[in-house]
Amino acid sequence: MSFSIDDSDKDADPTPQEYLTLHDLRLYHEKAAGRLVISPEKARIEFGDYVMLQLKTSLDGTKVLWPQPFDDTRDPQNWSSWQKNVQLAIVTLSAISPDFNVGIGIAGLQSIAETYGVSTEMVTSFTTSWAVFLLGWGGIVAIVLMQRVGRLPVLFWSQLLALGFLIGCALSPNLGTFAAMRLLTSFFCGVPQVTGLYVVGDIFPFHLQARKLNIWVMGFIISPFFPPFALGYLVPRAGFRWAYGVGIIYNGIVLLLIALFGRETLLDRRDPAACDRVPPGTFADRVKTLVGITGARLATFRTPWKDLLLYPLQLVWRPHLLSIMIYEGFLFGFSIGMNLTNSLFLGEPRPLGYDYSPDMIATIYITPIVGLSVFVVVGHYLNDFIVTRSIKRNSGVYEAECRLWTCVIALPIYVMGLVVSGAAFQNKLSVAAVVMGWGIREFAVMINTVAIYAYANDCFPRYPGEISGLLNLFRTLGGFAMPYFQTTWARKHGALQVFGCEAA
Repeated sequence: MSFSIDDSDKDADPTPQEYLTLHDLRLYHEKAAGRLVISPEKARIEFGDYVMLQLKTSLDGTKVLWPQPFDDTRDPQNWSSWQKNVQLAIVTLSAISPDFNVGIGIAGLQSIAETYGVSTEMVTSFTTSWAVFLLGWGGIVAIVLMQRVGRLPVLFWSQLLALGFLIGCALSPNLGTFAAMRLLTSFFCGVPQVTGLYVVGDIFPFHLQARKLNIWVMGFIISPFFPPFALGYLVPRAGFRWAYGVGIIYNGIVLLLIALFGRETLLDRRDPAACDRVPPGTFADRVKTLVGITGARLATFRTPWKDLLLYPLQLVWRPHLLSIMIYEGFLFGFSIGMNLTNSLFLGEPRPLGYDYSPDMIATIYITPIVGLSVFVVVGHYLNDFIVTRSIKRNSGVYEAECRLWTCVIALPIYVMGLVVSGAAFQNKLSVAAVVMGWGIREFAVMINTVAIYAYANDCFPRYPGEISGLLNLFRTLGGFAMPYFQTTWARKHGALQVFGCEAA
């Protein structure tokens, strides 16, 4: 069925069957992927008065809601703002866990090497690199399960297993056991880094999704810097096992929040009876939903396993998606590589490095944390400004490509951050230059990543999990590769050559 009325029929008196049904409207955002009518005035022109009367708009009446919610309070799109923001907070806190857990091993690198009697390079290649690698693959497995049994039970069980293996990291008697525990932790704890795009799309209308993604993305971008900052003071005094103890406490709190306040956000909008299958909110029903009993019962009404397994393969070859995923892989990979090189040059003796103490290095790691916390506000308004301007220019129609203007703005900033940091390390400039280059690069990474997630999701709104999983996979593959050559290259030829080549 067409989603617009032909000009030749404007003066006719069509029957209601010629218009979109309520079911058609609920799926319009999927079928019109990449081009959404946002302005009610434009919707009236494209769809006609009869359809416009059925469309739900924002409270101020300025934007058409996509997806169109059901007339039922059980639809997550109709939840209160408080309940929606609680779910956003939970998935954001959860998204901090994966890179935080990997980062504990980076903060405790020297202590781990001394405890097990091996070199720091061996610990990095044997555990750290592969831990980053498995973060992406765990998310790919999770998206298949989330479509069948729901977002909440997969998030709960994955974080419960990750917590168990994280305890194993703290108690490991030898390097082999430690490596196994660390890799298993990474595989399971990576799930929140694909859950957020699902949850944001499930509970927020289109015009709010980018600003909510801004918050969720900040969680997993800022998380690698927490362990070197927060645990950099602890490890030299208490050892790496206590650092993992802090991680266990944090992961335990997140797991408790998921169990107590998490709600299932999955609702199949292609099923007119979807709301009728939402269980009552009794304590017993919430427990069944949390552990996956309800999801297993409803799985027969959802997408078959065969289709779910093929979706990532059907998407990954699309040129406009593959190119943006490769771009994100390099962008994030260089960012992770610079994070590793920062600690090298700050801690190494002169003339190679700055010869700073562990406490001083930990203090400097507050730079990206503070910078990203401030710049998240800038990113919020920048994304809204670009999209609002584009919608006005297109007479009330949103086109997904407008998101890419954010990348055009951010990329020169990213290049400048690489060059400034490389020059600072090479020529031993003031630490203020290091801080400046680091801060502006992380700002560029954040607004680039938000734009890329939003653009890809808008192009393929039916597949938010697959999009999130593939982007997360490319992002982690880029980060996984960097430790194998970044620090060696920097030692041999200096930071300016490394960062200069990456900037080019």
